[in-house]
Amino acid sequence: MKNLTSRREFLQKAGLASLGMAAFPSFAKRIAASDKVRVAHIGLGGMGNSHLNWFAALAEVDVVGICDLDSDHLNSTAKKYSEKYPDRKLELFDDFRRVLDRKDIDAITVATPDHWHAQLAILAFEAGKDVYGEKPLSYSVKEGQMMLTAQKKHNKIFQLGTQIHAGDNYHRVQEIIKSGVLGKIKTVRLWKTGLPPVLGPSNYQKPPANLNYDMWLGPAPYHEYSAERVHFTYRYFLDYSGGVFQDFWCHIADIVWMSLNPQNLRKVTAKGEKPDGVGDAPKTIEIEYEFDDLKIFWTSTPPNVPGAATRGIGAYFEGEKGTLICDYGSKEITINGITMLDVPDVPISIIRSPGHQQNFIDSVKSRKQPESNLEYARKMTLPMHLGLISYRLGKSLKWNPETERFIKNKKANKLLWRPYRNEWNLINA
Repeated sequence: MKNLTSRREFLQKAGLASLGMAAFPSFAKRIAASDKVRVAHIGLGGMGNSHLNWFAALAEVDVVGICDLDSDHLNSTAKKYSEKYPDRKLELFDDFRRVLDRKDIDAITVATPDHWHAQLAILAFEAGKDVYGEKPLSYSVKEGQMMLTAQKKHNKIFQLGTQIHAGDNYHRVQEIIKSGVLGKIKTVRLWKTGLPPVLGPSNYQKPPANLNYDMWLGPAPYHEYSAERVHFTYRYFLDYSGGVFQDFWCHIADIVWMSLNPQNLRKVTAKGEKPDGVGDAPKTIEIEYEFDDLKIFWTSTPPNVPGAATRGIGAYFEGEKGTLICDYGSKEITINGITMLDVPDVPISIIRSPGHQQNFIDSVKSRKQPESNLEYARKMTLPMHLGLISYRLGKSLKWNPETERFIKNKKANKLLWRPYRNEWNLINA
């Protein structure tokens, strides 16, 4: 009982910490304005507004600006913010470059479509700013490489927006797997259910006056405007994203890299269904990844293993001595035919997060990289890109982890990078 009691006490404290001081505003310490981290938010869709609300609630943060190239998004968010915080000043921007020009801004958050993530982060690093960037890390493999090079060159802080990474459940799963009670893990099965919406037929037309569509396209190939290709449903077009798979890979693959840190990917094999409608990201996708001593499977339906059918997203670890199934907030461990919700004999060994956004702000102040740092995020994101390339080419591909190139496949290597439109190549890539 001693272990169980100490664990309960720890989790109670950790649970309060994970909620952040925003949950207990009367206890928030007073912080001088000069000690606050000055943050601006770029991209004001659903996730961008979440960024704004999360950071505005932190005592150490002073939100000084918001930016969006859709004036409806910008003005709507500004109105809501001013109603909630009538005494706070907020500058509005319709061009992220003006945000980066502000010398007094310490950090930015990025919640734009995927094809803008890399350039925005690199430009921010060059402008002396730290970055909290939404997932996925980048649109292409080469972009992730360029981001890491720029971050190290300018010694900046980066946190990937995998908010679930900060939860106690993922930390506890990591402790259990690393303890060895399941034995050596040979296979992990990942899945996410759900189909993309059927979009179209496209109504090509002049972009609305409230949207700077040329900037929205930015580095992506030019395409005539239709409402289906922008804002939330952009993710179902390969010009900008990778569909349901790319939208959720980072959230559930995260627990695999936290717990196992897979090494030396050698082969990737993907197949899937093409979507209905005008989108072209996969409707469903199945992928097999072969590492030196681990296989990872991704499916768009739950695998035929205990407990998977009731989970819309999940990870199933198969060890020599037992199994573990988990999703964002739950887990079940089976050892010797006995299923349990926890393994009390496995001690708590990992410091819990103070909250994903607070972790970023703490890192900005300490200059120590946060949990979902760029180097980690790039390793975890890389297989996602390779799976989509295998799907697009319809063939199994061999990978050299040392050179980060496909072996004897020029077509596949060409898809590791997509050149930017000349007028929107702002980093001379």
